[in-house]
Amino acid sequence: MHHYRQALLRMRQGESDREIAAARLMGRRKAAQWRELAASQGWLDAQQPLPDDAAIAEALGAPRRACTTVSTLEPHRELLQSWVEQGVTGTAIHAALKRQHAWAGSYSAVRRLLADIRRQLPPETTCRLDFEPGDAAQVDFGAGPVLIHPDGQPRRTWAFVMTLAHSRHQYVEFVWDQTVATWLGCHRRAFEWFAGVPARVIIDNAKCAITRACAQDPTVQRAYAECAEGYGFKIDPCPPHDPQKKGIVESGVKYLKGNFLALREFRDLADLNAQAKAWVLGEAGTRCHGTTRRRPLDLFTLETPLLQPLPGVAPDLGTWHRVSVHRDCHVQFERVLYSVPFALVGKTLWLRATDAAVALFEDYRHVATHARGLRPGQRVSVRSHLPPEAQAFFGRDRAWCATQAEAIGPQCKALIEQLLSDNILERLRAAQGILALLKPYGRERLEAACARALAHGSPHYRTVKTILSTGADLRADTPPATPSGYGRTRFTRAAAELFPHPQQELLH
Repeated sequence: MHHYRQALLRMRQGESDREIAAARLMGRRKAAQWRELAASQGWLDAQQPLPDDAAIAEALGAPRRACTTVSTLEPHRELLQSWVEQGVTGTAIHAALKRQHAWAGSYSAVRRLLADIRRQLPPETTCRLDFEPGDAAQVDFGAGPVLIHPDGQPRRTWAFVMTLAHSRHQYVEFVWDQTVATWLGCHRRAFEWFAGVPARVIIDNAKCAITRACAQDPTVQRAYAECAEGYGFKIDPCPPHDPQKKGIVESGVKYLKGNFLALREFRDLADLNAQAKAWVLGEAGTRCHGTTRRRPLDLFTLETPLLQPLPGVAPDLGTWHRVSVHRDCHVQFERVLYSVPFALVGKTLWLRATDAAVALFEDYRHVATHARGLRPGQRVSVRSHLPPEAQAFFGRDRAWCATQAEAIGPQCKALIEQLLSDNILERLRAAQGILALLKPYGRERLEAACARALAHGSPHYRTVKTILSTGADLRADTPPATPSGYGRTRFTRAAAELFPHPQQELLH
């Protein structure tokens, strides 16, 4: 409005429209229109103060466009404004107009109208947050370089970055994945790196931390909640689609990619992490930060005493998983089988896995704990978890049979030993069957039956049972001794007698 005020001042001094145009304030026609408008408002009176910019703008009104400048998209302005508010790009809007509304205009027309719409929208603003020492840390993952995995295949690495919001001091660790176990382990090592714990940790909504994202009521990963409780920090998730709430660590990740990863070579993951730690303590920690205008390590020295101390005993960090109980009374986790009580067959349990142990819960009721299996296919079982019939079967092993037979008598012991010494056939069930005859017939009759069976050279379950069922064990006669080889060897004569040596045949 400056040129209108200058033209009005010259009009009060008696200058003509030609002279105002010669001063290049405005054209003669526009000067004449402005003189007429000023006269109607009483502004040509030199005794009156000059109007302010607001009064001049109100008198002039909104500028009128020429009919040739009105966009053919004006009928669709509201639709385009709604698309802009949804974040739809200009090229997508142009394609949608052609596809849905048969509009034949150019993309330039779309771009001009979108620019006009954006000018009328309220400007995007941001608010810089200040953090007290020890108040918060921000965490994020960033893409790292591709390295050769221990399995021999090239794989993408990921940079775990935790930045203290006050000092901007960082912890950086490159990992192979973004699993819950990796997430928890990185937190443990970051707190040990800082030698303290911040009051809260600001994160995004990654699945390893938040199972259900929500601005008002997010659901935290069960294992991460245990980690927060063990170390004494609060989890502060950002609202969905609002990364500015953790802009400090995002700037740190960007600085890591541009300053550290660029123009460097790494042999393996260990070399990558070693160089990263040296870079954090060197270049990154001693630079003058662009926001704080201080060196991060200098501010970290002041922030360290205000961090929460590490717990005396490090929390036992574990991951939680849902598992189903199979018919064999076992659950499977990472290709290892773990037993649970047989009454839980068909149910779904919670499994908590640490580096050393695996614990199983029915809701919050503890049902079993096992040492962590070491190899795929391993079966980690507790006999008491099996059904009674299975417990009885597995409990009556060779050692049990030998002990029971010795308690019955020497004849029974000798017979059981012969059964179990068979090199061809597994006779454990036969031994169990003979010992089961103790209940209906008693110790003395079973011992006598075993003695008679041995005398006949027939140490078999069927023989012992037949002797008992027929009462032969009660007879006073002693059965004739049977050659020891009877019933156990196929030939009663020596093989040399049946097959003489060929050289002996030639001698005769």
